[in-house]
Amino acid sequence: MATWLCLHGFSGTPECFRALQAENSEASLWTPGLTGHGTPAAAWAPSFEAEVERLERWLSERTQNRVHLLGYSLGARLALGLLASHRDRFKSAVLVGANPGLHTPTERSQREASDERYRQLLERDGLEAFVDTWERLPLFASQRALTPDALAEQRRARLTHTAGGLSHALAALGLAQMPDYWSELPKLDLPVALVVGEKDEKFRRLAEAMLHLLPSARLELAPGVGHNVVLENPGLLAEVMRAGMRDG
Repeated sequence: MATWLCLHGFSGTPECFRALQAENSEASLWTPGLTGHGTPAAAWAPSFEAEVERLERWLSERTQNRVHLLGYSLGARLALGLLASHRDRFKSAVLVGANPGLHTPTERSQREASDERYRQLLERDGLEAFVDTWERLPLFASQRALTPDALAEQRRARLTHTAGGLSHALAALGLAQMPDYWSELPKLDLPVALVVGEKDEKFRRLAEAMLHLLPSARLELAPGVGHNVVLENPGLLAEVMRAGMRDG
C-alpha cells in the first residue's frame, strides 16, 4: 500500500483528509497536525523552515522509505519546503492551491500586515470571531454549494483550535515568512500534480506559472469548485493521487 504524507491547510486539522481516505483505499494517509494546530505548544516550530524540518523528523521517525506527498494551501507551501530540502524522501507530489512564495519586500510587507490584522483579531476578539471572518473570505465563496452538514463539520474542526495557536501559526508559517521557492522548482524532477479548483482564479494563475518551471508536472483543474479541493471534490483528488502512485 502506498504511503502519503498529507499536510492540511491553515485552520484545518488532520481529520480533513477522512473523505479523501475513504475515496482512496489503495493509499495509507499519514496526517500530522501543523504547528499551532492542535499540536502541543512545546512542539510548535518558531519559523517556516523549522516547521519543514519538524515535519521531516516526524516522517523519519516513522519510515526511512520514500513516500508520496500531498499538501493543501499552507500544507502545499510546506510541501514545497520539504521538496526543496528533502527531495530524496518523496516519490511524487500533489500540490493543491500552492503558492511558491513572494518575490519582493513590498509583497512581503503587505502580506505581513494582513496576517498581523488577523492575529490582532484572534488575540482581541477570540477564535470564534476569527472563524466567522475567515469563513466569509471570497476565497471560500464556492463552499456555499456544500451541504450544511459539511460546512458545520468544517467549522467544528476549526473551533477545536486556540486563538493563541492560530496566531502563532500566522506569525511563524505565514506567506510573508516563507522562503521564495520559485527558483527551486526547476530542480524538482519528480512527478508533480498541481491541483486547482476551476473557480480559484488566483491559484490557477500561480499553477500555470509553476507548470512552466517544474520538469515533470501537470495541471489538474477541479470543475465547479474553488480553493479547497480536499473538501469540495475528494473524489477527483483521489484519482490524481492514483495517477501519482503509478508515475512515482
